[in-house]
Amino acid sequence: MINTVYRLSAPKFFEEVFVEETDFNKVIVRPRYLSICQADQRYFNGNRPPEVLNQKLPMALFHEAVGEVIYSPDESFEVGDNVVMIPNTPTETDDVILENYLRSSKFRSSGYDGFMSEYVFMDSDRLVKLPKDINLEVTAFTELISVGVHAISRFKMFSHKRKEKIGVWGDGSFGYIVSLLLKYIFPESEVYIFGVNYDRLAYFSFTDKRFKVNEVPDDLKIDHAFECVGSTKAQDAINQIIDIINPQGSISLLGVSEYNVPINTRMVLEKGLNIFGSSRSGYVDFKDSVNLYSEHPQLINYFENLITTRVTVNEISDVNKAFELDSQSKFGKTVLKWDI
Repeated sequence: MINTVYRLSAPKFFEEVFVEETDFNKVIVRPRYLSICQADQRYFNGNRPPEVLNQKLPMALFHEAVGEVIYSPDESFEVGDNVVMIPNTPTETDDVILENYLRSSKFRSSGYDGFMSEYVFMDSDRLVKLPKDINLEVTAFTELISVGVHAISRFKMFSHKRKEKIGVWGDGSFGYIVSLLLKYIFPESEVYIFGVNYDRLAYFSFTDKRFKVNEVPDDLKIDHAFECVGSTKAQDAINQIIDIINPQGSISLLGVSEYNVPINTRMVLEKGLNIFGSSRSGYVDFKDSVNLYSEHPQLINYFENLITTRVTVNEISDVNKAFELDSQSKFGKTVLKWDI
């Protein structure tokens, strides 16, 4: 079977590649909706070191996607099932290390072809069936939601039982997702959002309190925190958290930075703080995310507020258009309807 894969071969330049697929022991999925991630944007615009681009390109982009099953070698799925596709692809198992932290695991659209193709051939344990009639535009970015679910699952392991006030730093899309998940997973807790932009903070109407980071009351204290800022501002966010957090609190680091981040280790020691990092997600996190959709259907409505740009893709030039529109958006997600 000849499959068409659309690979980024140079910044802002895609090419069609025809690949012969011969492994029919895999489930064949037709992508239906894709969602742009900041990592996709960095590759598309060439905002990675030249040696990284030379190593990873050409490569099909997108690791946030849902699709429709068109063939299954067994009874795991039926033709017509809508599924969310898991980009993390482990090559081994470990009794201690989770699949998304194994150094041997492969990750689609990061050195390996993502979901930008006519069909995707996948193992059944890399797919999670979606409920019928669910909003597929929202579920297109389940991967990002599952990263938040994964971080919160680790937070449950590392944090103490007092969770009266939880702070989230970062008023972007991921801060929105983490804040919303915390409200539903810990309904007895107050969730505070800390950001820099009043317009973006307005989206966080479901949180208990909203603060600009330069207008935080001197007497405010929180029990735990999630850092969703990353980049050059991560240092400021983490150090503000260290100042505000109560002793023995847990700090979840989620923002990706290209730079080393200096933090106030003296106060980390004095307060006995627990700082842990989380990255990507695995099958269990995707499954838990889909279960949350079913248990709390109102979540879908909140997540839909994140979709700020919709593009129907009939030809490759439409993908370029989607990336350009996404780069102009200061908040939210760009979702592509894959009709190519």
